[in-house]
Amino acid sequence: MGSYFEEARLGRLLDEFPAGEAFLAGPARLSRDELRSLQDRRFRRVVARGWEVPFHARRWRATGLEPGDVRGLDDIAKLPPFSKQDLMDSVREHPPFGDFHGMDRRPDGSGAEAGGRYAAVFHTTSGTTGDPQPIFYGAWDREVQNALLARVYRLHGLRDDDVVHSVYGFGMVNGGHYIREALLHFTGARLLTPGTGRDTPSVEQVALMRRFGVTVLVGFADYLLRLSEVAREQGIEPAVRLVSGHLGAESRAALSEAWGGAAVFDWYGVADTGCIAAEGPSRDGLHVFEDAHFVELLDPDSDSGRPAPAGEPGALCTTVLFKDTVYPVIRFDTRDLTRLLPPDPGSGINFRRISGFEGRADAMVKLRGVNVYPHAVGAHLADRTALTGEFVCRLARREGRAALTVVVEVRPGIEPAPALAREVARHLRARIGVSVEVELVGAGETAHLTGIESRQKPVRLIDEGGA
Repeated sequence: MGSYFEEARLGRLLDEFPAGEAFLAGPARLSRDELRSLQDRRFRRVVARGWEVPFHARRWRATGLEPGDVRGLDDIAKLPPFSKQDLMDSVREHPPFGDFHGMDRRPDGSGAEAGGRYAAVFHTTSGTTGDPQPIFYGAWDREVQNALLARVYRLHGLRDDDVVHSVYGFGMVNGGHYIREALLHFTGARLLTPGTGRDTPSVEQVALMRRFGVTVLVGFADYLLRLSEVAREQGIEPAVRLVSGHLGAESRAALSEAWGGAAVFDWYGVADTGCIAAEGPSRDGLHVFEDAHFVELLDPDSDSGRPAPAGEPGALCTTVLFKDTVYPVIRFDTRDLTRLLPPDPGSGINFRRISGFEGRADAMVKLRGVNVYPHAVGAHLADRTALTGEFVCRLARREGRAALTVVVEVRPGIEPAPALAREVARHLRARIGVSVEVELVGAGETAHLTGIESRQKPVRLIDEGGA
């Protein structure tokens, strides 16, 4: 068994997946034909590894496929997509780790008993909606995704003299560890790792930022906004140079204002895949790192793997072109909704873009024939100056019909009057095309429902059931 660092192949890693100026002068300038050739070569290697992993081999054979039937990217639609539900089914059938990993058997056929086991990093999902999902990373896979995140931060303007404050959580989840490794291994920036408000109370986080001269914030927009409120409650006017994190449509202007006019950038990825796409300096869509991912948009109303209708949002499905060791990720349906955009010719990056996170396909609520995505409601509240932007949706079923109540916080000093609730309800109906009920509460009163102080991703939908 080789060491983690031998398997990471650090000597060639940044040649294949560079960051900073080397990225902009290298992969970012590939022509579409050159990129397709690179993707095809990497795809064939990943599929070959997939056949050696029981999960993929079992599911592919169930559709009638055999090794050699998928010869390149032109055949990708032959492979069935998979989702988190398929992974959790694998865990139940093959406890405790499932059969979607190949960490116990190397491509040369040697198993653990012969010293052939891969080095592997092990994390889980948070498990807030059920049992936690195991997630594995081989050394090569892990360090490539770390280098790609460093690419993100360089695109956003990170400098080696920055002091970075990260509010990503630790524990068994990947978030905080991933950010720490990316910044430590591939940048020279200094990093503070307080984590979520549960890891380090918000008041203490504000004090740490002030004491150590933080210049950059990284994390989820919801908690970063909350942190700015805590700073002001402590008599501190918050200000940083740069915020890099995960935004809703409503977050950018509010975050910039909350942190003294900071430049605010978005990026997107999930635990199984690492970073997939990120904004560049123009902040006009998120550039997909197509040298590392082959992305598709699937019809969110179908489980057949058919493409989303042209021009419509679809569920982002990715094949990770560098994951050819422990956990091959081949047509993973994230269930996250987005739109696919052409390259931005003025950016110097020839990769296609996505519009960003637009909601969850599996959190969709159908109200009187209209699809409503609770995670996207915040975007429709952003221009209401009387509101804080914090909200949570409650779903109930009454006499066979779904009813959605949006619980919305008002700013301090604003009276949560019935007239304001009606005005917000009219506004939401105009934006989403169907009526919802609106309940106004005071600032901070949704926190116990959303878990904003303790969770990386606040709860935005509570299903209360009913008949």
